[in-house]
Amino acid sequence: MDFLSAYTPSNLLYLWEGFQVTLLLALIAIICSYVVGIVLGILRYAKIPVISRVLGAAVDIIRCLPLLLILFFTHFVLLPELGFQVSPFVAAIVALTVFEGAMISEIIRSGLNSIPKGQIEAARSSGLTYTQTLRAILIPQAARKMMPPTVSQFIALLKDTSLAVIITLPEVMHHARILSAHNSNSVFAILFFVAVMYFVVNFALSKIAKKLEAKHV
Repeated sequence: MDFLSAYTPSNLLYLWEGFQVTLLLALIAIICSYVVGIVLGILRYAKIPVISRVLGAAVDIIRCLPLLLILFFTHFVLLPELGFQVSPFVAAIVALTVFEGAMISEIIRSGLNSIPKGQIEAARSSGLTYTQTLRAILIPQAARKMMPPTVSQFIALLKDTSLAVIITLPEVMHHARILSAHNSNSVFAILFFVAVMYFVVNFALSKIAKKLEAKHV
């Protein structure tokens, strides 16, 4: 009964409000990081002198840093130093976009590198420009191979949104922490419900990733 007593309508509504913020943050970050990842991945694959090396170094540095540090730095240092006073929500979007965009760019670059060089040579010899070859030959084929790991990265992104609690973003973990502080005997029940919400969404995404992977193997 103590377990069930934690699930009052007001508590569940409060957790759901936080989870809505989590889902919105994840959705916006997914869209932004995917766009950034595509641009960075293509630019790195193109091996443009200087630019590709600089971007490669930046991506490697970002991938070697913990997301928690990037969240802290973005919210408390980078954006304020640039003159932007933004909410924790915006700061979290920027941090997640930078971090996950770097991760996705590697998926994009690896997917493009997986296409046999002979197809590029055949396309170029037929009169297609490099841009046309990239758009008509490489990207459509690479997209099928990149889809499963990209979805898996989106799952990781959704879980990573929980770190935004450190910058006081009112997402689901923030709400869970507040409820736990006021209901010390119901901490397990509250965290269990949060875990179920995360599991349902991530399990659905993982099923999609597995189906895509099976389809394109």
